[in-house]
Amino acid sequence: MKVIDIMTTIRHRKGIKVTEVAEDHLAQEKNVKPDGKVGSGEKLWKRLSLTVGGTVAISLGLLTSVYVATLHENDLWFSNIKEVEREISFRTECGLYYSYYKEMLQATSIQQGLHGLIYDNKTESLRTINVLERMNVYQEVFLSILYRILPIQKYLEPVYFYIYTLFGLQALYVIALYVTSWLLSGTWLSGLLAAFWYITNRIDTTRVEFTIPLRENWALPFFAVQIAAITYLFRSHLRPLHEVTWLYIIQLTGILLVCVLQFFNSMILGSLLISFNVSVLLARTVQKNMKMGCLLNRLGKLFFHVLMVLCLTLLVNNFIKKILNLESDEHIFKFLKAKFGFGATRDFDANLYLCEEAFGLLPFNTFARLSDTLLFYAYLFVLLLMAIAAAVVAYQNLSGSANVQSTDKMEICTIVLKPGAAYNLMHTVLFGCLALSTMRMKYLWTSHMCVFASFGLCSTEVWGFVLKSVRLYTPQRLCVIRYLVPIITLLYLSYKFCPGMMDELSELREFYDPDTVELMNWIKSNTPKKAVIAGSMQLLAGVKLCTGRILTNHPHYEDKSLRERTKQVYQVYAKRSPEDVYSILRSFGTNYVILEDSICYERRHSRGCRLRDLLDIANGHVMDGLGENEPDLKASLYPRFCEEIKKNLSSYSMYFTRVFQNKTFHVYKLAKHK
Repeated sequence: MKVIDIMTTIRHRKGIKVTEVAEDHLAQEKNVKPDGKVGSGEKLWKRLSLTVGGTVAISLGLLTSVYVATLHENDLWFSNIKEVEREISFRTECGLYYSYYKEMLQATSIQQGLHGLIYDNKTESLRTINVLERMNVYQEVFLSILYRILPIQKYLEPVYFYIYTLFGLQALYVIALYVTSWLLSGTWLSGLLAAFWYITNRIDTTRVEFTIPLRENWALPFFAVQIAAITYLFRSHLRPLHEVTWLYIIQLTGILLVCVLQFFNSMILGSLLISFNVSVLLARTVQKNMKMGCLLNRLGKLFFHVLMVLCLTLLVNNFIKKILNLESDEHIFKFLKAKFGFGATRDFDANLYLCEEAFGLLPFNTFARLSDTLLFYAYLFVLLLMAIAAAVVAYQNLSGSANVQSTDKMEICTIVLKPGAAYNLMHTVLFGCLALSTMRMKYLWTSHMCVFASFGLCSTEVWGFVLKSVRLYTPQRLCVIRYLVPIITLLYLSYKFCPGMMDELSELREFYDPDTVELMNWIKSNTPKKAVIAGSMQLLAGVKLCTGRILTNHPHYEDKSLRERTKQVYQVYAKRSPEDVYSILRSFGTNYVILEDSICYERRHSRGCRLRDLLDIANGHVMDGLGENEPDLKASLYPRFCEEIKKNLSSYSMYFTRVFQNKTFHVYKLAKHK
């Protein structure tokens, strides 16, 4: 039963005609009088509000874009540092993604650049891979083509065209959040508050200014646009059953289109999202008439429906993976299994994720920061009210009847929980669960938190629900509180945080990483262009970007053979013999290997989570240092390779020759004759 159906039932029992209810509802939705006439004053006011609200939305989006761009410039002095330093500033996988943009620009033609990506033999040594299939880099391809065909080469460097595009997407992101909040509340003041909260909580809502090329900085703005579009679609006079069905089909079609564009990437076909969408559509076809029967009968049908969808999802997913022999994402499930306490694991890849702070639980200090801007308090307030309304409406939907004695409360709840609000309530709960369980997912939740909290503080329905619950409702009080609370909140945010933001914009720093710069310059000057270099995933992404040399491994971890290769390359930090390490590295065509003191003598993680510890556990060796070891772990016959090689013993020097050294890095050339 739809929300409007419940309202109709309640009012009909109170003696109001169904046609009158429909007319009143449509008049409220379209802002017209019951007799169908639209006042000229209302028309003018609506146009003025739309113009002002739209102008404010665009202005705030552009200001946010300029704000994060300025922070990036001030933090690195990006306009003044050398090209190699700019490229090094794209850390870890950021450098890998940006390298394909650079590669496309350096190609003699667009066709040659695309050919180089489809038949790439530099990203993984001794292998030719299709980068467009393996990785989501169409953004870089599109930008590189755009840069080549637009007459901007004389005025704008390629790197600025790239980063300004990403910062520009932040404007789209803020506008989408603004519009979603506006659609939910009916006033652009709500969008203004959402944008202010997004900016004042920047530490927790985005990390674009220091991780520019990350995929999330491309995806989140468009995901926010999608949420805004669906919120607009979910209006009360639509047919929810029909429209939701269409959303599943559109989403499934979109994913399959991505699969085609990525040359039928098997990992996309084996994703849980495809299996879930297919399962929902199958379950809806099989199980009909869910709204028939008593409360217990409906609850049983609902439980069976959820169980059917979950079981079908797992069955379809397993079937697809069996057919395609897909193992690309098995490390994720191993990680999740260990994370949620379903048994310890010695799997290197799973432990690599478990030991990273970004994949741990959301730190408690996050809530302190969010509370400082009043966002978390407002969010909890709105979430509680919406959850109560959802519970009441869900009960009435399942029971199929409205109790005459509770008609008033029921009517209030159905008004509060409009389809758009219900959709966003579902989103914020799911985002919250993801963020609480995995810190790296918090950027989904915190940005949507701004939308949800601001909508509630500016909503006629929410404040009407509160005032009627405490028997203080009057139209005048509703109007005053609806506008007064967000305005006071905006004044508080402006007073408390604007001075700090101004200070932040005036704080000047400079990029400084001389050891990495020295390493990259040495590689470019002293190694053949076709040299194969081994090292850590994070460092090698920078090596590819800065030098164009061939890599043994890289940070894009969604391939089983690459994960196994990375684990083997990392044996340089394990307790292995020089013969074993040499044999492993030569099997990947390695000419040079880079050892990092920060990994060999790592202190950032506690014992058991250092990279050398993960390798020892995976190899069945006891860990270094004081502390317990599992009883079946044994002492290695060999010392740690990265430490012992520096002693220049003959057993090592016959395989490896040191050719470069500074305070951070040690580069060894592998002998060819062994």
